[in-house]
Amino acid sequence: MPNGNNWQGDVLRDLRGTPPQQHATGNGPAQSHAQAQRHSPAQEQSPAQQQPHSQPQPQPHPQPQPQPQPQEPAGTGTRPPGRSAAASHGPAVPPTRTQRPARSPDSRPVVDSALTGTARRPQPGESAAARISRAVRRIVSSSAAREVAELTRTAEQIQQPVTTGRQIAVTSIRGGAGKTTVAALLGTAYAHYRHDPVLLVEADPALGSLPLRLGAESLRWTTADVADIVEPQMSLLDVTGYLVQLPDNAWLLPGSQGRIGAMLDTAAYERVMVALRRYFGVTVVDCETLPAEVARVALSAAQARVLAVPATLDGITSTYAVLQWMQGLPRHMIAGTVVALTSTTSRPGIDVEAAAERLRSTGAAVHVLPHDRHLAAGGELRTELLARPTRLAATRLAAEVFQLSQKRR
Repeated sequence: MPNGNNWQGDVLRDLRGTPPQQHATGNGPAQSHAQAQRHSPAQEQSPAQQQPHSQPQPQPHPQPQPQPQPQEPAGTGTRPPGRSAAASHGPAVPPTRTQRPARSPDSRPVVDSALTGTARRPQPGESAAARISRAVRRIVSSSAAREVAELTRTAEQIQQPVTTGRQIAVTSIRGGAGKTTVAALLGTAYAHYRHDPVLLVEADPALGSLPLRLGAESLRWTTADVADIVEPQMSLLDVTGYLVQLPDNAWLLPGSQGRIGAMLDTAAYERVMVALRRYFGVTVVDCETLPAEVARVALSAAQARVLAVPATLDGITSTYAVLQWMQGLPRHMIAGTVVALTSTTSRPGIDVEAAAERLRSTGAAVHVLPHDRHLAAGGELRTELLARPTRLAATRLAAEVFQLSQKRR
């Protein structure tokens, strides 16, 4: 979408493989040529196919002949994209961060082959009788026109251009609150309505389920891996070579490969988020549950925060206490927080609307996600199977969260 810097146009041209227009910066032809030489990991050559690199290095005495640099030892793997040959043969200096992995990780399936036959056929979010009854009510009343007008306004809010990428962090007080489901709903909504690339980051390496929710089939590079690879001079095509492609111009960066014991420290998370922010209009981060250290860093650095809460008495009680605590923090923290109150059953044990009003009294925005059979079943999220009230509620939630992110620079 157009804006002052037209950075989304450059991003879209990168995705389509169209050479970007040269800018009057003094580096025009050389920079364009350098970008044209970059390639994605899928295009890397094996060590046997690469030609050895050598570069003369002057000796301290003027007369002796220059000696070539030693060849890279066999078995170290190919050089990842974004690293030039000169950089790989430069002077030996202490590294400022962890070295890149010498070998590319193997691709692993999201669902083990032994479990692929255990899943049942996904069911719609609401029964056929409920869908028919809802369609009849919309026909005989004037709610259909109002609904279309509301959807139009909501879409316009989500489609507003950005000058810098917006980061939205999703977390919860405890496990099982639906934070991964909420993150998947938000990312899917932004990818559907926006024209610039959308990134979903899994900052929960402890067997997170975001890849499963988004329908990814296999995983290779993780957040911790990319933290040691991404560099400022890399193009979007270089970066997306390490990501999992999703429908509607969305991309996924997994937190782990389904292995127990995967780690992600705050330094690696910060490197990834700072480096990737300029490539994507919106980034949705599926964080660990509070008070994990990475989750606290993600919440403080994000332009907007979503707190997933189950519509239960204990869920409301703990969330109310956290929101009261947040009232003592700088005003933008609670003003930029939205509570996603999710009904886990068709008949919750609390008055959901009354609970939502109590949470709103703290200054946080609250959106209620109704019970949906498709979401409750787990597995891949398919938007065509969601109940209509769920789709509308998720779109409203995405719009308000994005509006709050626009207020914070």
